[in-house]
Amino acid sequence: MTTNGEDGLDRRPPGTNDATVEAVGKLSEAFETVEEARGRLYGFHRLTGSADLALGEAVEMLRDAGHAELADRIETELVGRNVIQGRWTFQLVEEFDDGYHADFARIEREVREQLMGGRRHVFEAEMKADRRTEGRAGHEATPSPGE
Repeated sequence: MTTNGEDGLDRRPPGTNDATVEAVGKLSEAFETVEEARGRLYGFHRLTGSADLALGEAVEMLRDAGHAELADRIETELVGRNVIQGRWTFQLVEEFDDGYHADFARIEREVREQLMGGRRHVFEAEMKADRRTEGRAGHEATPSPGE
């Protein structure tokens, strides 16, 4: 439980019990994991696209080096190929963003609005209040004014 007056850390809505704070904290943890997965999906998208562009350059280089048959084979079998059946990675990203991610974000926000008054990271704010050392440099509740 936070100490009164720790502006920025005293986020718990009045009357909210510990079990609710913990449950909403766990939901937020799950959403943060989905956000990390989303970042990795975008990384996969970018890396796969970069590989395809480099592959196209390799085809041209092989062709220029006199290896037209190999260049043709790579160009027809790999360049521009779907990463999974019927889809390039941009399609995976779009489906994930518009479906699972959008639904998860909406539900997580609705739960926070209903149970936490829209406040984010209530569980973590209380953990910070419990774990910090009052008066110790680097353990301030919030940034000093102007920082």
